[in-house]
Amino acid sequence: MKPPNERGHAIPRGGRRASRQPEAEAVLKVGSAFYVLASSLSSRRTTRVLADGHSFAIFDAGGDIVDSPLEALGLFHRDTRYLSRFELRVAGETPYFLNSFLSDDKAQLRINLTNPDLGVNGEVIELPRNSIQLERSWALGQATLFHRLVVRNYTQAPVNLDLDFRFAVDFIDLFEVRGVKREHHGEALQPELHDDRVRFLYRGLDNALRFSEIDFLHAPTRLESDRAVYELALKPEGHVVLELRISCADQNVRNVQNDDRTAMPNSEPPLAPNSSVNFDRAVHARRTQIAHTASGWAKVSATNELINSLLRHSDCDLMSIMSHDAGGTYIMAGIPWFATLFGRDSILTALSVLPFSPGIAAGTLRTLAHFQGTEVNQARDEQPGKIIHEMRAGEMAVLHEIPFGRYYGSVDSTPLFLWLFGRYVMTTGDLHLAEQLWPHVERALEWIEKYGDADGDGYVEYLRETPTGLANQGWKDSFDSISHADGALARPPIALCEVQGYVYAGYLAVAEVAARTNRNAIASRLSDRAKTLKANFTRDFWLNDQRMVALALDGDKKPCRVMTSNAAHCLATGLLDRDQAEALAHRLMADDMFSGWGVRTLSTTARRYNPMSYHNGSVWPHDNAIAALGLAQIPGRSGALRIMRGMFDSAVELHGGSLPELFCGFTREPRLGPVPYPVACHPQAWAAASVMMMLQAILGLQIDGFQRRIILESPVLPEGMGSLAIEDLRVGDGFASFTVQGSPKGATVAITGKHGPITIEVRN
Repeated sequence: MKPPNERGHAIPRGGRRASRQPEAEAVLKVGSAFYVLASSLSSRRTTRVLADGHSFAIFDAGGDIVDSPLEALGLFHRDTRYLSRFELRVAGETPYFLNSFLSDDKAQLRINLTNPDLGVNGEVIELPRNSIQLERSWALGQATLFHRLVVRNYTQAPVNLDLDFRFAVDFIDLFEVRGVKREHHGEALQPELHDDRVRFLYRGLDNALRFSEIDFLHAPTRLESDRAVYELALKPEGHVVLELRISCADQNVRNVQNDDRTAMPNSEPPLAPNSSVNFDRAVHARRTQIAHTASGWAKVSATNELINSLLRHSDCDLMSIMSHDAGGTYIMAGIPWFATLFGRDSILTALSVLPFSPGIAAGTLRTLAHFQGTEVNQARDEQPGKIIHEMRAGEMAVLHEIPFGRYYGSVDSTPLFLWLFGRYVMTTGDLHLAEQLWPHVERALEWIEKYGDADGDGYVEYLRETPTGLANQGWKDSFDSISHADGALARPPIALCEVQGYVYAGYLAVAEVAARTNRNAIASRLSDRAKTLKANFTRDFWLNDQRMVALALDGDKKPCRVMTSNAAHCLATGLLDRDQAEALAHRLMADDMFSGWGVRTLSTTARRYNPMSYHNGSVWPHDNAIAALGLAQIPGRSGALRIMRGMFDSAVELHGGSLPELFCGFTREPRLGPVPYPVACHPQAWAAASVMMMLQAILGLQIDGFQRRIILESPVLPEGMGSLAIEDLRVGDGFASFTVQGSPKGATVAITGKHGPITIEVRN
């Protein structure tokens, strides 16, 4: 996905010195302009995340936002940090931590704290620890944080206690949090102080005025520009409740790249400072929004409580990073680094949840069509018909200090757009949207043939146009992710194996829609192109001596003879014949690829293998879900079931409730869990959605919107999963519910409800 020079995690630009060699000094240097730096504290800190569309807040386990360099703690909105510190003190001391947890729907964070021993003077302790309970609660909605603190006195005597909040606002760009250095900043204006609120203002170099306002529902005893002090008088067994809210916004932000098409209407305006909304109403509003969004989804549950918990938490992850913009609803990439539209991520997430929530696919397609490339613009790797890679709204993007304001540097977003389009139409029967989007489909097809395949060899390749953009433009976009067997990096232009699979699947999917809409000549042409691509792929990418697929062809058309998980995407898209598919399935499940937790991105036998790397040996849930989709084509589906079991076990062992973006690729050992990746996104879109793609794989689930059929092709369930219930699965304007019961001989299906003329076919 996002590389070292955009999202990956390599060594900072300039490198570091390696050990001195006998005859020469070896220097390791990495061209990594947008490397994500990580504080060692972040690898040891437990964090809690609240997210609502383009806004998110990250706290430590005690509910504080600690002022710590290189940690993504704070309140963020559209790529800017609007609160960099918010810490609670009791009599000047940090409270003792008891516990904290997110509500099941992730609408509220609750924390229990207590006082340390206070007023220690010799052997006299004025207030022993555990005398006062401090119950903190946080909620987030409409770019506003809500905080409630309940202070309870459990002693039999009155207690006078000073309590203060310490806060700061830095207004820095998210890329600065990631470690990118800026030479110049805008102007921090004098804070505006009132009896019950303080406002911070920043006029950026982009001429935008950004502000954060802390509004106290009960005026503090003293309010300064960096702290609010309450002098509390607690009665015996009494309590007090304090509430505040922190709202943020920007005014007069110039459109990125001076292009009106870049700006997405903001459907999440900040609350007015004098709004009467309090904490309880804010939580209610957020839960109402979540419930409304969830009402359009099929409900999936399992009798196994651990699996059921993973399903529930995955749904909540997706709801929290969902954007409701004017073009439609889509799911952003992930927190903290990618809370924005990403072409590849948003498409694969929509594909993963397509049978369960087709509206996500429709909104994603509309949004991406709106931003489809219209011109040749090397500064942002744009060409006509190309689907966008990502968009950014922060000050650095507006000023072109980073190239990602509206950036098109991904080679796979366009064929994936075509694949999603075809799958969506055939799943829903929605010919109205098909006609609306058809001009965009034609432009995407033209991009593949004219720009994607610039040398006319039949393969889609990439070559970075802007020197500040991404060197590698597939999903493994780290600078070092595409290499040869000897470890040498591949020279561009590069044709990735999985991209050819996406093109193949896109051709066939669009051909089906073309046939449905009486565009028979186009359907025939696309089918012929797919057939030719498959034949040529076997000739150029299939390595028969190693029974595997080459990672890529480099600029000299030389195959990269390394075993990677990319090959599994070719299996999932149907680009391999039966013998090749079975051989590749065996390779993917071999010990050098399958860690016991999941399929690694790179074989342990490869020269560049590193289980702690971003793309050269780690394990990615979405990558494994696509592999499971491909392995499900092999009779018995043993590989798909092993992956699903490994992913479920990983989610449990990682204690996050759901799956993170990635984790390390160390071999599974008894009594040891999977190793986390320090700066992985969580929640993360395609990781959360991977559970739904794996379910599609093991159930053989397909929906035929035109024939109003639900098809279950040889469904199986992992051992110990018990039964699975799917309710309100939509087919056209009807819906159906059914259960799947696992057994040693396969699985049985029982229909529990239907509305409308729908048939359910179980093929064994």
